[in-house]
Parts: sequence; structure tokens; C-alpha cells
Amino acid sequence: MTTIKPAKGRLLVAEPSIIGDVSFNRSVVLLAEYNNENGSVGFILNKPLGYTLKDFIPEVNSNLPVYNGGPVEQDNLYFIHTIPELIPGSIEISNGIYWGGDFNTITQLLINDELNETQIRFFLGYSGWAIEQLEQELKVNSWVVALNVYENKIIGKLNEDFWKEKMLEFGGDYMLWSNAPENPSYN
Repeated sequence: MTTIKPAKGRLLVAEPSIIGDVSFNRSVVLLAEYNNENGSVGFILNKPLGYTLKDFIPEVNSNLPVYNGGPVEQDNLYFIHTIPELIPGSIEISNGIYWGGDFNTITQLLINDELNETQIRFFLGYSGWAIEQLEQELKVNSWVVALNVYENKIIGKLNEDFWKEKMLEFGGDYMLWSNAPENPSYN
């Protein structure tokens, strides 16, 4: 399979060979930052935690789901969104997707029920790679880099089956893995 280079806004799709990696097994990660000098940052898009935002911030009373963003700083809440005009301090990832921004503004938008899950996604933690770490993982075939063909619509599209969908899309041997049990010992 021809692999494209990692870059901000691209997807990292976990290779089936990383079964057993608690954090990244069957993960699809959006690269929010890719930098050979400082490392890389991303968010796992397809691992809902079974919590809603109001479980962490009771005053907002929001039922927006919270996702596992990755194994780094899991005691912090992070977010990506498509509404930089409403959230000052946003940083563009690419294709109309942003991360970060003024959390007080977000809190007020949530209190006023002005945000929905097609505009914003919340994560506990993030995925991080030190300088050259991601390149090493790519060399040992831990990831497939894919274009984000969904652009900013990716926030509302994703679900737990996103990894399986990517395997089917890649075709060939990947199609076999799409229906394999998450834990091979269940087979």
C-alpha cells in the first residue's frame, strides 16, 4: 500500500499489527500538529468513553460525548471544532478543523445550548509523539497515514466503526482485519 507522509490534518490509522496496544488498538487519530522539531499531537477520533460533558463540567448540563483522545494528560479536557468565529484563540489544523481556543467562551456557548456534536468534539487526553517517534512508528508499520477526505465534517461523522471502515477502504489484506475480533483470544 502506498503511504503518504504525515502532516497536520491527516489521519493515522492503526495497523492491525498493534493489537494489544491498549491506547491505540483500532484507533484513528487526527494529527492536530506535526512538527519534526517539537513532536506531534493528535486525538483519537473513534474511542468514546461513555461519559458526557456534564459528567466533567456539571454547570454546562451538556450531553455531548467525551472521547479518549490518547494516553497523554488524561486528566485534561481538549477539543476540536469547526467554529473559530465563535471561539477566540482557535488554532487551525486544516480544512476548517480547529483545536483549542477560549474555554470560557465554549462554556457559555454550551450553557446557551449553542453547540452540537457536528461542530465540536471533546477528548480526555491526547496522543503525543516526541521528535522522530512517529517516524519510527511508521517505519515499523504501526500506522497507515491517510488523507482526511471528510475535511471539517469528520467531527460529526465518526463512530466506533471508523477503524473498520478505513480497513475496508484500504482493501486487500486489510479487508480481512475489518471483521476480526478486537481481542484475538475471543476467536
